[in-house]
Amino acid sequence: MSVNIVGATKDHTVDVAFVIRERLEQLGLEQRDLARAARVTESYVSQLLTRKKAPPAPNRTDIYDRMDRFLKLPDGELARVAELARREELKRELGDTPEPLFPRLRDLILRKSRPEKAKQILAIFERQPFGELERLVAKQLLDVAGLATDIFHLSARHLASLDSLIDSWDIDLASFSLEIVLHRRAGAGRVTRFEFVERDAGPERGLKEFLADPALSGTATPQELEFLSNLRFKGRRPTALYYYRELQNLRDPLHFRSP
Repeated sequence: MSVNIVGATKDHTVDVAFVIRERLEQLGLEQRDLARAARVTESYVSQLLTRKKAPPAPNRTDIYDRMDRFLKLPDGELARVAELARREELKRELGDTPEPLFPRLRDLILRKSRPEKAKQILAIFERQPFGELERLVAKQLLDVAGLATDIFHLSARHLASLDSLIDSWDIDLASFSLEIVLHRRAGAGRVTRFEFVERDAGPERGLKEFLADPALSGTATPQELEFLSNLRFKGRRPTALYYYRELQNLRDPLHFRSP
């Protein structure tokens, strides 16, 4: 069966909400019917269709598969639409040639890095407009400097303070151990070290593969990366896909109750 649902229109954005609404109307079905079939609340479906909630991440195939079957769509259709919509939104936000989202912060980070590693670090940063390594370094510099802000709310004063407080930083890309040195006037030359995992255990191979793959970890926030890096395992070792799915589970509103 072929269902023609994806096509640009002047008045509508083709996304998950649009496709679901169109199919419900075509099939003469109600939101409550979809909620029951997808095993979610009617309120969740309503907020999804009015775009008050973001659609599930494309890897949420258990929800998408149930919706696809109920709406009589080809297998994987809603997940495909969600991924296309996500890419289009990113393209609109960043343009065809992505630039750093925080150029002044990137300049500061590169200037404070070890000179012999600056080119290598820049090459990693340029793979994405604001990738996992850049967010990790930025977060730790802010934490060590004691600045009460985050990367999305940096003012010129914050940047000036960060510049005056941080002397240098270095990272071991094999173990992801990070070393930050404060200016002597700021902390008597204090050195702070940060690692994803304990040194004696070494980083999980799956975590390293997850961090190295922008398609898996490119949208992770510093808080999410910190959560993932603190996970501990005995016996079986997690894969990169495990960390990706754990990240999506962390974001899924269905997995958490309101306070």
